[in-house]
Amino acid sequence: MMRPIIPPPVILVFFIGIVFGIDAFSPLDLLLGRSGLVAALIASGAGLLIAVTGVMAFRRHQTTINPHTIDRVSALVTGGIYRLTRNPMYLGMLLVLIGAIFLSRDVLALLAVPAFIVTLNRLQILPEERALRARFGAAFDAYCARTRRWI
Repeated sequence: MMRPIIPPPVILVFFIGIVFGIDAFSPLDLLLGRSGLVAALIASGAGLLIAVTGVMAFRRHQTTINPHTIDRVSALVTGGIYRLTRNPMYLGMLLVLIGAIFLSRDVLALLAVPAFIVTLNRLQILPEERALRARFGAAFDAYCARTRRWI
């Protein structure tokens, strides 16, 4: 079974670097004008809140949040924020990335969003889902049927 290799926060930092790298070389600063800072704070704040809510739910159920130790998962968390999204921590990271894009104000930096989603889906989420399906079987399949992967 393929296991996630790169910690998700490292992937986020990498994509934030891409956003500001694009901004440094692109003349297309068109997003939101001066209100970019406010939008960045709102998106990033919402992202942090969603991610922390996901972490707290895992802690309440005393299960691992570390994708590298998915074999140690002890509970299938489906309540709270997990009724709305199967991946609130990753959704939170996506909103932080969007906050960085708002801060950069660069239209081309929007390309980082689909690239980030594809990267997390392939490197993190799919291996995690395979492990959860192997561990929880039909209960995980039922959860997937009623709850979207992202939003």
